[in-house]
Amino acid sequence: MDWRLTYAPNRVCKGKEFTTVELLEKAGFCTIPASVPGNFELDLISAGKEADLCFSDNVWRAQDLENMHVWYHTVFTRTRETQYLRFEGIDTVAEIYVNGRLVQTADNMFLPWDVKDGLVQGENEILVHILPAVLESRKYIPAVSNSALKYSFGTLHMRKAAHMFGWDIMPRIVSAGLWKDVTVCEEKADLIREVCFITNWVDLDNRRAALRFYMDAGLEGDFAKEYTVRVEGRCGKSRFFMETTLWHNVFSCNIPVEDCVFWWPKNAGRPELYETEVTLLRNGEVRDVYRLKIGIRTVALERTESTDCDGNGEFVFRVNGKRIFILGTNWVPLHALHSQDPQRLPRALSLLDGIGCNMVRCWGGNVYESDEFFDFCDSHGILVWQDFAMGCAVYPQDEDFARRLEREAVYQVKRLRNHAALALWAGDNECDEAHKWDGFSRDPNRNRLTRRVLSDVVETHDYSRPYLPSSPYISPEVYQGKGSCPEMHLWGPRDYFKGEFYNNTFCHFASETGYQGFPSVRSLRRFLREPERIFEENGDATAEYLAHAMSMEPGTDAPYAYRIRLSYSQVETLFGKAEEDLADFVRQSQISQAEAMKFFIEKFRIGKWKRTGIIWWNLVDGWPQVSDAVVDFYFVKKLAYHYIRRSQEPVCLMFDEPKDGMLRLTAVNDLPEDRALRYRVTRVGDEDSEVMSGQALIRADTSAQIGALAFEEGEKAFYLIEWEMDGRTYKNHYFTNILDIDYSGYMRALRKCGMDEFEEME
Repeated sequence: MDWRLTYAPNRVCKGKEFTTVELLEKAGFCTIPASVPGNFELDLISAGKEADLCFSDNVWRAQDLENMHVWYHTVFTRTRETQYLRFEGIDTVAEIYVNGRLVQTADNMFLPWDVKDGLVQGENEILVHILPAVLESRKYIPAVSNSALKYSFGTLHMRKAAHMFGWDIMPRIVSAGLWKDVTVCEEKADLIREVCFITNWVDLDNRRAALRFYMDAGLEGDFAKEYTVRVEGRCGKSRFFMETTLWHNVFSCNIPVEDCVFWWPKNAGRPELYETEVTLLRNGEVRDVYRLKIGIRTVALERTESTDCDGNGEFVFRVNGKRIFILGTNWVPLHALHSQDPQRLPRALSLLDGIGCNMVRCWGGNVYESDEFFDFCDSHGILVWQDFAMGCAVYPQDEDFARRLEREAVYQVKRLRNHAALALWAGDNECDEAHKWDGFSRDPNRNRLTRRVLSDVVETHDYSRPYLPSSPYISPEVYQGKGSCPEMHLWGPRDYFKGEFYNNTFCHFASETGYQGFPSVRSLRRFLREPERIFEENGDATAEYLAHAMSMEPGTDAPYAYRIRLSYSQVETLFGKAEEDLADFVRQSQISQAEAMKFFIEKFRIGKWKRTGIIWWNLVDGWPQVSDAVVDFYFVKKLAYHYIRRSQEPVCLMFDEPKDGMLRLTAVNDLPEDRALRYRVTRVGDEDSEVMSGQALIRADTSAQIGALAFEEGEKAFYLIEWEMDGRTYKNHYFTNILDIDYSGYMRALRKCGMDEFEEME
């Protein structure tokens, strides 16, 4: 379909009704070509009506478009009466007209919307009027009990990705558009509406399992017994099969699986998937086929309501009954304008797999990810922690909002529940914590959305999968002061990464923690006019730098404006001073970030199983910026990507922090088998010297000390750790007293060790 776009500000079309393209033309509004999937800002840029929002401080211009009414229109030729249109994603509040008649309204960008009424054989005029979300949000009045970040009150009643109103990692672009495909669908007389497979139990020793199969079908015939359902799955030589007559449109049964192959996350085994077909037959004739891939596995979250002052508590994922140590990353928007997500997805997924993560957390301020994303995680053994789409706010508790959230949740749960990789539903991101941000601490356990609405949806439609009310979850015990959260977001003061907060704060599981690093010089030059001006006034940012620190407005006192200065301060903390040459400063910033991320990850791995996992923030930027991401918007890796990849090797050697005059060498093995290796440690300097060597058998799924090295108080030394295993050489490093260090000396050591993996610095 060939789409066009008409747009006009609210002041000239308020109170007027435009039901046809002819009426829009008579009004004299501007019309340009449109891309679907698309966002109207991108069409304005393509038509030369707006500047590139990625460049300099142009993104602030998007705020002047927030009052725009947008009409997408096309002609759809219907060749069969059974054809209808499915709008996979409309952002956000919309009226859909067919041949001048209103046939559908939309109010949620996370849901598809079907258009069946009003369609005729032959040509049909399709007109989609998308209303300004910021103005629509004013129709709802948040209560005094509701709260949000400064720029985000408009998100409270809108079922729209929260980041679009502005976040510390994303710009304020309150977009509108047909952000997903519009597809031509076919109505079927007999069809399979829903399929669900649940692993009831597994017997690993005897390679047996039991599946529960559920199906809901639409049956044209009066008698269900005219129909049969056939279920068949294959994975290599393993197979399961069932066929039976129906007695109702809904059917459920248990299916035994012998000679079973199991789905395992990365490092624990192979992510085996069964090619599965569910076939609906009527009097022996095939009427519909539902194809999917399923993994046979159980998943559980073993957790306590709190952790006491001695560190007693638990927060650990189990797959097939086995504890899984989590090495994960947070998945944030791939692009501020989500029509661009599909073209960025393959490269982002390759980075996710390449860095060695076995879990990804889909953050609640984002959209729900695509089937392609979940298929990739299924096939690569990457567990998915899925937040429902709420973040950093106290949302409305009224019946209308609860009903809209419930509808969204039911759709997303049914869409995603057959994915083996999906390990957890979480109610939101930091909404429990938001209950105390207004200065008066309120009990988040009275939140009906996460304690009842979403909990009931998961229990009803996906009962075998764990549910966590919030991240972090403030249980009744924790709210009453009886211990701390076993799972936390470790941000703290964001000062020295080995300072008091990061060294002394304990949790079993960190689902957010990060550290900032500048993107490459070449990337900076792609989105800034004058990137060198970071150095003016001792690191206070210029306007264009503020815009790319996700400040929504000029001025260094605005929220998020601190982020440029923070990066500068982190460099000064590590090196004593910031280099004046841009390329050297960027290297310093990337070293600061890389060492911090390495420390966070290794601290948790050394503490295995007292600590059970870390999901660091974050993999890749969805907008050009200075941020915590380890890959920038242009897919240029920062140094931290390479440090993290080495620190997340399934078998890894690392030094613990010095104690009692000793540096202790720890070996961590996340594999299910023992591993034998040979190792050596070299002190790298003007004259390199080997200070430790040996061989060790590293037991499966353990963390253990394998050696120790005398440590001189105050020494600043770069140690290269190398080990040989299974015919391959691996390496890691450790820098003692990494504070106020010499930049040139550190760089010499990196080059000697082949670790100066900076990209695009010229």
